[in-house]
Amino acid sequence: MGRLLGRLAGVTVFLVAIGIVSAPPVSAAPDEFAHCRVHSGREFERAEPEQEGLNTDRLAAALDFAAGRNRLNVQVFRNNCLIGTGPANDETGRIPWNVWSATKSVVSLIAGIAWDQGKLDIAAPIGGYLPPGLGDEAHRAITVENLLTETSGLRIGLLNEGATAVVPIDPNSAVQALGLPLDTPPGSTFSYSQRNVDLLAYVLEQAVGEPLQQFAQRELFDPLGIERGDYYWARDRSAHTYGYAHLLIPPDDLAKLGLLVSNDGRWGAAQVVSDEYLRQARQPSPTNPCYGYLFWLGAGCVEMPEFLPPDTYEMSGLGLQNVFIIPSLDLTVMWTGFYGNHSERGALGTLQNSAELTHEFFRRLFAAFDEPPAPDPGPYVEPPPEVNPGDYLDPNVTLAVFGIGPYAYPGCTVLSCLNTPLAPPFADSPPGCLILACLGPDPRTPGIR
Repeated sequence: MGRLLGRLAGVTVFLVAIGIVSAPPVSAAPDEFAHCRVHSGREFERAEPEQEGLNTDRLAAALDFAAGRNRLNVQVFRNNCLIGTGPANDETGRIPWNVWSATKSVVSLIAGIAWDQGKLDIAAPIGGYLPPGLGDEAHRAITVENLLTETSGLRIGLLNEGATAVVPIDPNSAVQALGLPLDTPPGSTFSYSQRNVDLLAYVLEQAVGEPLQQFAQRELFDPLGIERGDYYWARDRSAHTYGYAHLLIPPDDLAKLGLLVSNDGRWGAAQVVSDEYLRQARQPSPTNPCYGYLFWLGAGCVEMPEFLPPDTYEMSGLGLQNVFIIPSLDLTVMWTGFYGNHSERGALGTLQNSAELTHEFFRRLFAAFDEPPAPDPGPYVEPPPEVNPGDYLDPNVTLAVFGIGPYAYPGCTVLSCLNTPLAPPFADSPPGCLILACLGPDPRTPGIR
């Protein structure tokens, strides 16, 4: 009988292989964890930490640690379920907060939607989108992908680029970008730039044929339940949206954007941005293994500790405004605040070694797992500072705003730009919105109400 059963089994395997009969369904082991839905409502679906393989007390200890390090809002999700929040979340979750360079990743999502709709060609030179005569031939040959990967070759003055937006005197940030010299051939060198992404935001406006924020609201924010009154996104004095920073958005809404990315662009039944685009966005560029399409990639890169899984990636902003996404653990962590990392090497150490805080937090978070994803790496070991502020400072970038110096774009100054009248400084800011956050009872002040 055993020999006969063995022969019958062999015949069955052969018939399945040549397609005459169908293979029986394979029964998968039941998923041991709870799963939650994402939706456009204001409240996230929740689960107890134990339902997701974590210990409540140890998770609370990790969250308390983060709160003690200037993390004003912390949210931990597993399988889309909110399993942990910081002690100040009720006070901070609905207040718009400047997420600084995490704004760049939001611009990437908008670019992905425009690409999905056939309105943006990532491989195309930007000259195909710019108005005739704007920018010289070399600048118009920069591609959309060069801007997405920070490889345009434009000279940077990182501190100057940001300063004229914080004190909002920029006449037209995209035109100012086109006045910067090309230090390297486009596509050849990674060089982290602010103006790069301002130029991309302008190109996107030209590609979709409407203001960037109008397109973003309809195509990205509305499906997620992020209302127009929730946030403030600063514009320059020509009414063009900044791409590099200055999206002031409540942490509860930032968490939604993180969950959208962690769900490969799907939100409920809607595919808001294609998984094909997001796969491209998460591929390291040839010039920087830590960078994709305005997302930072991989353990050991910027704030991501080396002991995290290699598939980790993040949205990252100044002062540690982060969304960490770890697909292999079905884990998403969002936090906002103002630095909080400790350094024994002074201000330069604080600026450079931002991974100290994330290292110590994820040590504690991983210890909260019933089966820790990695061995305890031990306390953070701080490397010596290597940052030279002079490398990011170029006075000519600031002088160009006034129409002075070698980087000035002809006909563009703080008084007018390309014969277009400019709004006064701060004219774009709603009441209560100033650089870091939007606060106050004025009904015109953005926030989740």
